[in-house]
Amino acid sequence: MCSTCGCGKPDPAGHDQSHQHGRGHDHDHDHAAAAGVLRVETALLAENEKFAAYNRGFFDARRIRCFNLISAPGSGKTTLLERTLEALLGAGVRCAVIEGDQTTDNDARRIARTGAPVHQIQTGRACHLDAHQVGHALEHLAPEEDALLFVENVGNLICPTEFNLGEHERVVMLSVTEGTDKPAKYPLAFRTATAVVIGKTDLQPHVDFDAAEALRLIRGLNPGAPVFQLSAKTGQGMDEWLGWLREERKR
Repeated sequence: MCSTCGCGKPDPAGHDQSHQHGRGHDHDHDHAAAAGVLRVETALLAENEKFAAYNRGFFDARRIRCFNLISAPGSGKTTLLERTLEALLGAGVRCAVIEGDQTTDNDARRIARTGAPVHQIQTGRACHLDAHQVGHALEHLAPEEDALLFVENVGNLICPTEFNLGEHERVVMLSVTEGTDKPAKYPLAFRTATAVVIGKTDLQPHVDFDAAEALRLIRGLNPGAPVFQLSAKTGQGMDEWLGWLREERKR
C-alpha cells in the first residue's frame, strides 16, 4: 500500500484496506512490523527527495518557476488556474501546466483551451503526485525557459503535503464553501505552504464562513505566508494574486 495513505497498491496479505467488513480490529500491534513500515516510508520519501532535487535543478537551469497547487477536491483550483493563465498568457508570460488526477483528462482539456501547454498525469488509485511522475511529465511537456510552471496536484489536503516535487512555491487553497476550520483540520498542509488562497469569496454571503477566524487559524500555523482572498468567477482579488505571481517570476 502507499507509504503515507494506503492508496495505490493492495495489501500483500489480501486485507481489504477499506475495512468494510463489519467487525472490530485486533489491536495487538506487531511493533517490529510497524518499525519495518516506518523504514519503508522513510526510504520511499528519501527516494522522492532525490527526484525532487533533480526537478529543482531542471527548473533552476532553465529559470522556470514552479508552483505546486494543493487543495481538497472541488475547491476551485482548475478555475483559478484557467483565469490565471488567461491573464498571464495574454500579457506575454510563458506558462505550462502539469495536471494530476486519479482518472480522466477533463482538467487538462480545460487548461488546453487557454492555450497553455499541458500534460496530464493519471495516478490511478494514488491520491498524490510524486517527484518521479513530475520528472516524466517534464520530458513530455518540455516547458520553455523563463516560464511559470503550475502543477495542479490531486485533490487532497493530506498526502500531497508529504511529497516534495521540486517546486519553488507550494500554494494551498481552500474555498469559503469548505468551512472555516479547514486549516485546523489539516494543519500540515497550511504549515508547509508558501502561499494560501481563499477562493470563491463571491459565495461568502451565502455560506457559514468566518474569514477573520480562518485568517487567524492560518496565521497561527504559518505567519509568513501571503494569503489571497479572491473570486476567480468575479475577478475580485485576482490582481493581488497575479501581482504575486509576476514578482515570483523575477526571483
